[in-house]
This record gives sequence, C-alpha cells and structure tokens, in this order.
Amino acid sequence: MIKKNLPRNIAIFPLSNAVFFPRTVLPLNIFEDRYIQLINDCMKEQRLFGMVQPKSQTKKTPEIYNVGCLGKIVSFNETQDNTFVISLSGLIRFKIEKETSSDKLYRKFNVNYSDFINDLNDRKDEKIKFNKINLVNKIKIYFEKKNYAVGFNELVKLDFDQLISTTCMVSPFSIQEKQKLIETVNIEDKVKTLEEIINFDLMDIQENKTIQ
Repeated sequence: MIKKNLPRNIAIFPLSNAVFFPRTVLPLNIFEDRYIQLINDCMKEQRLFGMVQPKSQTKKTPEIYNVGCLGKIVSFNETQDNTFVISLSGLIRFKIEKETSSDKLYRKFNVNYSDFINDLNDRKDEKIKFNKINLVNKIKIYFEKKNYAVGFNELVKLDFDQLISTTCMVSPFSIQEKQKLIETVNIEDKVKTLEEIINFDLMDIQENKTIQ
C-alpha cells in the first residue's frame, strides 16, 4: 500500500480490547449484522477497514479512541450459519478526524495517516539502541507471572516494532495501556512505554502477593 492510495473515509469496527497494529494479523469472527454488511462492502472494494477500541461498551454507539489501525482482509471464509471468519493484516495507524453520515449499519469516519506514515516503511533494528534480548527476557518474566504460555523463541525473531506490537496484542494489558502503545509514534518511545507498563504490572503483582 502506498500513501496516495490510502482511503480518507473508512469503515470502522470498534472492538473492545482488540488493539491492532501494522505488520500484524488479527483473526476475527464476524457475526453481527452491521459488521457482516461492513465485510460484504469491503470485499467488493479494496478489502480495507479500520479497527479501534471503544472507550466503553455501555452505549449502543460508543465513544471510541481517536487512534486505530487500517487493515486489509487477507483471508475470508463464510460459515454454514452465514457468519464470516476473516484475517485482517495491519497496514498503517490513523487518527480519526470526524464521523461522517452514512446509510450503512456500521460507522464511517474521515481519518488522517500523517502522524504514522512511517508504518509503511520497513523498520531497521540496528538503528535502535535497546537490547532486544533484555526486553524479551523482561516480557518472558511478565508472562510467566501472569501464567501465559507464549512462544519466546518466536518472539526473539521479531524486529522491535513487531515484538512490541505482538506483545501488546496478546498481553492482558488494560485497554488504556494498549491504547497508549498504539498511540506512541517513535519506536524508542514504544520500547520505553512497554517497559514502563511491564514494570508497573510486575510491581502490582508483587505487592498483591505481599499483602496476601
């Protein structure tokens, strides 16, 4: 995907706790009528739509965070009960500008990609000053404390950006913590933010054990 082909007005799928990053793949089971309509429409065009986190699930039309990620449908299967199972490949993050009127069941927004245009470029680890092994070890300690089974041999093969994105997507971080990571532009700042979240959560685990 090149910059000039990025759509300015996109369909949005708000999904709680499903933060989504460029260069990752998100499997989705689509069963609500409005999102079945969204997928049907996307498959007729560029197969693109955006994922964002809602700030709450208490309203029929929830307020949403203003940074999400544009994805492309890379696999599509229709089940016997007429629902869809798809895989969405992350392309670039965006910032929401405004919601637009639509006669569709789903919501559409004008978005701006300018803050995140580097998402379209390959990242080079040699330019990053952090030690990846140290970061992976910290992530390993965190997941072990949380009793999460993760393939660490695969994690270490990822570049820094994919490592942070994958960790964020599979982790039990809070919605706010995940959103903080997706909104962070600079890769060095992403590493620092991830370490801060892990350190804080590890301290919280230790304090709870001490109290018990």
